Amino acid sequence: MAQFNDWCVCADEPVGAHFCRVLTGDNSQAGIQVTASIVPGHYASEERIARALARLGKQAAADLIEGKLPTTKQIRSGDLGEIYATEWIDTQSGGFRAMIKRLRWKDHRNMAMRGDDVIGVLLAPDTHRLAFIKAEAKSRANLTKQALTEAREGLDKDGGLPSAHALAFIAERLLELGNEPLADAIDDAQLIHGIRPQDVRHLLFTFSGNAPRALLSACLRDYQGAIKQWAVGLHVNEHATFVAAVYDQVIANANDA
Repeated sequence: MAQFNDWCVCADEPVGAHFCRVLTGDNSQAGIQVTASIVPGHYASEERIARALARLGKQAAADLIEGKLPTTKQIRSGDLGEIYATEWIDTQSGGFRAMIKRLRWKDHRNMAMRGDDVIGVLLAPDTHRLAFIKAEAKSRANLTKQALTEAREGLDKDGGLPSAHALAFIAERLLELGNEPLADAIDDAQLIHGIRPQDVRHLLFTFSGNAPRALLSACLRDYQGAIKQWAVGLHVNEHATFVAAVYDQVIANANDA
């Protein structure tokens, strides 16, 4: 998991009833190394990589990882934003988990996936009812209001709730992975109990080369709906150079394993 505290300075502020956090990241080798260590697991399971290494050797395992990685700047940037949003949910959201790493199921390494970027879930142990995070991630060298408008449109789709398609996709993957209780809980939430706005939190996650606080705060102030809002902005100077360095380091690590 990405330990943001190892390479980022964190600053929180409430915006009305909502929550805003800015993470200012170190674009030195420390941030690159921490990020590169978690990227491969978002494209292929640790078990698959280990099996390829054991059966086929170091070069084949390295080729497996490299063959999954996008090669275009735009897709690398977008994927990394989604990876960071997933890792933030898993480590910083107070117990929610993004139960699948959906980049493992990309149709093509240089294509973006459609649908909700990330869904986080939290299962109440007493009621077995679920709460959800619906997240939209935007990665830009220069974050703009237009990018946040696009994210807001994504968050507000389906009445602000996680889409039926996204939930079905997660439940099917969880069944394949052997997590029947959580797959059943997702089906129950969607098909039996129903999902209410109070069961959902929105996460607007940005990864940018410019400071995001003013844009994120304005976006939260403009929101008029009933769903609790979280906005998290990861700011790393020289965004494009950092993204390229991360993927270069992933490839170097795979060949040195």
